[in-house]
Amino acid sequence: MNVVKNVFSIKDLENLSGIKAHTIRIWEKRYAILEPMRTDTNIRLYDIHNLQKLLNITLLHDYGYKISRISKLSPDKIPVLVREIVTEKSTKSHAINAFKMAMMNFDQTLFINTYNNLLSEKSFRDVFYEVFIPLMNEIGLLWQSNTISIAHEHFISYLIKQKLITNIEKIQVLEPTKTDKIFVLYLPYNEIHELGLMYLNYEFISNGYKTIYLGESVPIESLKDIQKYFDKITFVSYMTVQPTKDDINNYIEKIKSEILIDKTSECWFIGKMTTEINPKILNEKTKVFQSIESIIKEI
Repeated sequence: MNVVKNVFSIKDLENLSGIKAHTIRIWEKRYAILEPMRTDTNIRLYDIHNLQKLLNITLLHDYGYKISRISKLSPDKIPVLVREIVTEKSTKSHAINAFKMAMMNFDQTLFINTYNNLLSEKSFRDVFYEVFIPLMNEIGLLWQSNTISIAHEHFISYLIKQKLITNIEKIQVLEPTKTDKIFVLYLPYNEIHELGLMYLNYEFISNGYKTIYLGESVPIESLKDIQKYFDKITFVSYMTVQPTKDDINNYIEKIKSEILIDKTSECWFIGKMTTEINPKILNEKTKVFQSIESIIKEI
């Protein structure tokens, strides 16, 4: 069972803020910026209010405020100052920290307000590139380090997914203007991380292409069914954790032998696991991309 955290170790604070534990200890000792609890064995523990204060202090510090100056501010003044100095230069880091706090507190209202504030100044595309992509990268690392639970990850992922669906729905009513290919987007079997794939769907539609979105955990056999109805298909697969390192090259070979045997189909691969693909098994019908940006440039 995943236990939702509301008490954090100093290592958790390091992971969430990007400030080294050693530095946090120095700030704490010299300037009393945080008020940790102590276990019977004298181990520091921090509550959610300490975390929020440290994230605000981190932004001020990144903005050029010395920690000695910050330490003299009243607890109420710090968040006020953060709001005052959130300019174009610091909007990204402020928004990411706000989304982190929304995640840690399961605070949907904070998420929505932060998102709407961003959207008042930026396009959805800019918000996704500048904020959501780095946020999800950070969340992946936080989950791997056991700083957050699966509940946290699912909560924030679902809210981002809602925004993707809303923006995709707005443009789906438009008729495709390009007919040289159809994009079929899917995740391999047992793969469930679909935010990147959903965003690619948004970009393909925005660029005038017809798309067929199959979503998560799609077996290869299901791709064959699509080929009965369409030609000129470009399959796009996002591989975050599946196929595994031991299976991925066999998976590519199976795609080549079972799906790419016609004259018009091709397959694009993206995601962390693509680094495990042996380049020697790729051919003119298979292509690996290192980033979402590189795929968008291709279209």
